[in-house]
Amino acid sequence: MNTTPVVYDQIETLGGSLIQHGPQNDRIYLMKLNAGDCPWIVNRLETLAKEHGYSKLVAKVPVPLAGPFLQMGYKEEALVPGFYRGEVDAMFMGFYLKPERERVANAEELKVVVQTAKQKGDAGQIRSALPDGSEMAQATIADATEIAALYRTVFATYPFPIHDPAYIQETMKSHIEYFVVREKGELVAASSAEMDLKSLNVEMTDFATLPTLRGKGYASLLLQRMEEAMRQRGMKTAYTIARAVSYGMNITFARMGYAFGGTLFNNTNISGEIESMNIWYKAVEG
Repeated sequence: MNTTPVVYDQIETLGGSLIQHGPQNDRIYLMKLNAGDCPWIVNRLETLAKEHGYSKLVAKVPVPLAGPFLQMGYKEEALVPGFYRGEVDAMFMGFYLKPERERVANAEELKVVVQTAKQKGDAGQIRSALPDGSEMAQATIADATEIAALYRTVFATYPFPIHDPAYIQETMKSHIEYFVVREKGELVAASSAEMDLKSLNVEMTDFATLPTLRGKGYASLLLQRMEEAMRQRGMKTAYTIARAVSYGMNITFARMGYAFGGTLFNNTNISGEIESMNIWYKAVEG
């Protein structure tokens, strides 16, 4: 058994912007761009990436500020309309510093997943009621240890420390609402809604169900509950960054009316390796 502690990528400010970077994901992720940092931050990000030997830069920026990034060779990988307060679109862009990071070995498979999700999204039905013996609730601080244990069971690696109960508790107090499903008292599924309270968008994320209990529609049911809660919180746009190889999660979002925004290639260390991620989005304001 590997007992080496996981060193998660760090989150820090660069100028007035927020970035995440480190060896786990082998990248820099520009999470929030301060308009005053344009255009100098474009060169600074590349310099920082080269200093650490990272192989990818990914930037999430308002479309009106995308110009300097595109001019430096960034390529659009996904677009989310109305990301900022329902008014301004967000562009997710990738810049590759090493050729091997840019190669997508399973490109055809990823296309089939999206095509299948769209087809099933047009024709499929979603579960509307919990199975007998199950109950769903918004999580509380007391649930943090069980939530973290579930995530340790389901995800070998993850880009954020959701395996740590302290992280669950900390984020629960600030900007993330967690939701859980229990069967006969046992926590068997969970998800989270990570809110940007300034920009009024929310990432629907961290979906996990015990492997022995998949197929019961818990992800769809959790997503429905999360959307209701986020409307009440005043969020305008919901989105997810889902594993691009996962038929189940991509189909779940397509069936719930989410539109496909694009693919972040070779982007995230999840379930033990760097994987491509699909973005789906939906307007959720009431």
